[in-house]
Amino acid sequence: MVVGLGEALSVGCALAWAVGVILYRRLGEHIPPLALTFVKNSLVWAMLVLSVLAVHGPSWPALTAEQWVLTALSGVLGMALADVLYLKALNVIGAGAMGIIGNLYSPFVIALSFVFLGERFGMQQAFGFALVMSGVLLVGYRSPSTEVVAGQLKGMVLGGLSIAVMAVAIVMVKRVLEVSPLFWVTLIRMTAALVMLGGVLVWRGELGSVVRGLPLLPWRLLLPAAFVGQYLSTLMWLGGYKYAPASVSAVLNESASAFIVLLAWLWLKEPVSRRALFGIALTLSGVAVMLS
Repeated sequence: MVVGLGEALSVGCALAWAVGVILYRRLGEHIPPLALTFVKNSLVWAMLVLSVLAVHGPSWPALTAEQWVLTALSGVLGMALADVLYLKALNVIGAGAMGIIGNLYSPFVIALSFVFLGERFGMQQAFGFALVMSGVLLVGYRSPSTEVVAGQLKGMVLGGLSIAVMAVAIVMVKRVLEVSPLFWVTLIRMTAALVMLGGVLVWRGELGSVVRGLPLLPWRLLLPAAFVGQYLSTLMWLGGYKYAPASVSAVLNESASAFIVLLAWLWLKEPVSRRALFGIALTLSGVAVMLS
């Protein structure tokens, strides 16, 4: 397999997202999840508008009506609905269980890409996929709790549904990405998601409190988190799907789990088990196999 721009962007996305997660861990102590999502997406929207103007000028992209609808719907599904479902599931079953459920993402994308995009794995890619998923499972493994198994089926269903919606959202926009400007597709998706999230905040009567609280936010942490963890990672995430097969990009994105644990260990001095270190080694080995 030849390492192309798409594969490089997918790995870069995983690393950028891992840096963002480390920063978001601290931000979560100050801002509720829905408000944090809306504020950081608003910042990224402004960055994308400036990027589009710098790269393409004030002209509109040459998209068909169908491509506009698909791109906007992809944003609503993947960056608004999926986020809401994810946060609800997170509140019910916790981060550990959601980390495990999140491993369904690449299998979902691979299955959808097989059916709708006609993509196929070669033997080497299949071996790399097996290594990556084995490593991710080792890194994210938590001892199952009786409470989750016995009484929180709804949260697990919501979590699985959120991951499935994310997978559908990226596969449905794959063909549009291949023939359209990356910055414009990213901006359209973000705009649609932001409108949806703003509508939810208005419906819940929380938009006013979010706006009033803006001066009190930890901007020195929020700005780099939005830039690296959302702006750069989103562009590289979509760029990976634009220039590489969706199934390959999805697997390479899974390396984010290993990067998060590794950075938390090196940066935040969080303890890491031998099992997790072995999982990181497996994940990175799988990435190397897929890129070789």
